[in-house]
Amino acid sequence: MADYYSILGLSKTATDIEIKTAFRRLAKIYHPDKNPNDPNAKLLFENILKAYNVLSNPQFKRRYDNSN
Repeated sequence: MADYYSILGLSKTATDIEIKTAFRRLAKIYHPDKNPNDPNAKLLFENILKAYNVLSNPQFKRRYDNSN
C-alpha cells in the first residue's frame, strides 16, 4: 500500500489546509489533461486523487492513520 502522505508530499501531522493545498498543487501539475502525451499521467493522478480522498475525510483519515 502506498503512503498517502508521501504521495502528497506531506508529513503525518499535515493540517486539512495543507492537504488541500498539496492536492491542488499536484493536480495542476499531473492532471492527465495537462499531460496528454504521458501514458503514466492517468495512473499518477488517480493515486494523488485517492490519497486526497482518504486524507481529506476525517473518518477515512483516522482509519488510515490507525492502520499504519
